Amino acid sequence: MTHRKTWLSTIKSYADIRLAWVFMLGCSSGFPWVLIGSNMSGWLKDAGLTRSAIGYFGSIFVVYAINFIWAPLVDRVKLPLLYSWLGQRRSWILSCQFFVLISTLGIAGINPAQNIWLTSLLALIIAIFSATQDIAIDAYRIDTFPKSEENKLPQASAMAVIGWWTGYSLPGYLAFTEADHIGWNEVYYGMALVVVVLMVFTLLVKEPTSHRDALQEKAEQRYDRVIHSKILTWITVTTIEPFADFFRRNGTRVAITLLLFVFLFKIGEAFLGRMSIPFYKEVGFSNEQIGYYSKLLGWGSTMFFTFLGSMVNVRFGIIKGLMIGGIAMSASNLMFSWIASVGPDEQLFLATIIVDNFTTAFSTIAFVSFLTLLTGQAFSATQYALLASLGNLGRTTLASFSGELADSLNNWSLFFILTSVMVIPSLIMLYSLRHYFQDLLDKLKQKDSTKS
Repeated sequence: MTHRKTWLSTIKSYADIRLAWVFMLGCSSGFPWVLIGSNMSGWLKDAGLTRSAIGYFGSIFVVYAINFIWAPLVDRVKLPLLYSWLGQRRSWILSCQFFVLISTLGIAGINPAQNIWLTSLLALIIAIFSATQDIAIDAYRIDTFPKSEENKLPQASAMAVIGWWTGYSLPGYLAFTEADHIGWNEVYYGMALVVVVLMVFTLLVKEPTSHRDALQEKAEQRYDRVIHSKILTWITVTTIEPFADFFRRNGTRVAITLLLFVFLFKIGEAFLGRMSIPFYKEVGFSNEQIGYYSKLLGWGSTMFFTFLGSMVNVRFGIIKGLMIGGIAMSASNLMFSWIASVGPDEQLFLATIIVDNFTTAFSTIAFVSFLTLLTGQAFSATQYALLASLGNLGRTTLASFSGELADSLNNWSLFFILTSVMVIPSLIMLYSLRHYFQDLLDKLKQKDSTKS
């Protein structure tokens, strides 16, 4: 009876308006990946570009892997006019969305096959401001849910992921189902309207309150005793202290192992994701089938499994979710190998999408929650960006060679088998640090119970 009541209270705890805000901003985070990811891959494939060219075009995503370089600015710089109106986090988000809007309109007015360099430049601009927006959105979520609310972290992560997939899948579904009828240029004009809606979302959410400014001021006072220069102190606290704090709190050995784990964890998924659209098309699925199964049904199953995965992580722990989710995520890639052998079977396609989203949801919730646990309150934007950037570095730089690998193998079945084994090194690292991770969670639970 107690167990049932606990599950019921877990479900009721989702009735928190802050989770709705995180969901809305999650939509803004996921949407740009449609513009320069799946939509662009489909457009370039329809325009006749090779798999290698499509793979190399995706190298613009490397921006997401290096956004930690300018993340300190998002933590420390107050934008003129916008800051007094919207606050630190929302002012950065809204300004980034404005530049995404302008670049989207630019892409809508050109032909990528004839203007590949201009298309690449505009896509790069979208990537830069999208990656900057992500810094502010992640920091918004972390500031909204302090680590003392440890049980809320998987829920906030779930809403962020559900929002991300909503912003990614629903517009992607509409794009692919309409592309054959109205053309990709008109699709991108429609995508510009979506950006406007996302800007309205930013105006509707509430700016979180935190002790960030006070903690940063203490760090400045500490450095000022040594440096004796206001300007150099500000620069040092902005650029060095966030990274020094991360290594100081975790220890050098654990910090380095942790960074390697984050770098390697989702490489296999990234290789698969980069080549999924060309694979679907070559196997024989139409744009409409891709839109329906991969985007619409994929979105629905992701929302359900992400919600379920967050409850499991709340009840049974983040570390187990990471290990089990990583193994399951790896195994699910083998279903794509099955499609490559069978051909364009719609029922198998549906089953593959459901299984893939099921395993990805579980691992992603645990992954995002875990990264959140490792951030400090004073420099949440910078430290989370460092961790997320490393994950994106593995997913973007190495995955840029996914087209080359597919071409050299010339065997989709073998390609997907290789993606399934890429997760093994990261799981070994996770297992080696399991005791450290568990101690960290136990300390947070003890802190939370003491406050209660």
